[in-house]
Amino acid sequence: MNNYTFDELKVGMTESFDVTITAEMLDAFKGITGDVNPLHNDEKFAESKGHPGRVAYGMLTASFLSTLAGVYIPGERSLIQQVETKFASPVYIGDALTVKGEIVELIDSVQRLTLKVTITNQNGKKVLRGKMEILVV
Repeated sequence: MNNYTFDELKVGMTESFDVTITAEMLDAFKGITGDVNPLHNDEKFAESKGHPGRVAYGMLTASFLSTLAGVYIPGERSLIQQVETKFASPVYIGDALTVKGEIVELIDSVQRLTLKVTITNQNGKKVLRGKMEILVV
């Protein structure tokens, strides 16, 4: 886990990590949220809608932004204030995702950073993009 102080952060800094989506992740997410939509839970249903299999929950994909901020940049001093996301493409079981953040703004007076975020799959296709505003406490 990183432990950047505000003074150690610079515009242009990046951090990233990789994660592979599993059926167990989808099942755990369903158990936590109660979202039983068949697109996420029934392979045959998802295939009947033109997908190669179960579609990962968009919010499961977006949840990795919490890991990005809380573990990587800035790390344990992170307090997320705002998250904006756009789901660019579906994510499927077996997809290997790269979660990346780049500092695009630092506001010294409140010790807040703006992080441009992207998540890409194993083919380099962007599946999520957005930004986060994070206090460094």
